[in-house]
Amino acid sequence: MSVDAYLNFNGNCREAVEYYAQVFETEIMMLTTFGDAPPHPDYPLPEEAKHLIMHARLNIQGSNVMFSDVFPGMPFVQGNNISLSIVSKNLEEVKSYFHKLKEGGKIGMELQETFWSKCYGSLTDKLGIEWQFNYDGE
Repeated sequence: MSVDAYLNFNGNCREAVEYYAQVFETEIMMLTTFGDAPPHPDYPLPEEAKHLIMHARLNIQGSNVMFSDVFPGMPFVQGNNISLSIVSKNLEEVKSYFHKLKEGGKIGMELQETFWSKCYGSLTDKLGIEWQFNYDGE
């Protein structure tokens, strides 16, 4: 299991990922745009979102740092654009932490299957800290 930092940007995520990769002399491990994601018939992708970064990842000195642009229309506050991400190969651990931290908090996305994970969810805990949960199984 790991706890990774997740940074959000307001349309300049690609620039940020390339900048940090250069600064820390590391390779970009993953870079996916919203347009790369499989289409969902109930949620058509706006044209202005297609080029934005949905997910990118760098390994900086042994730690994963993940990046994303905020989706058009979603709130963005510079300085508050970070969350912590629990990544685990243990599904029960992901569920347990999610359910404990949701008490008194606000769920952003209930735990559910996505195209990248069998179990993903997000929330803001009762202390105002944003968390993402990702099952990293087969």
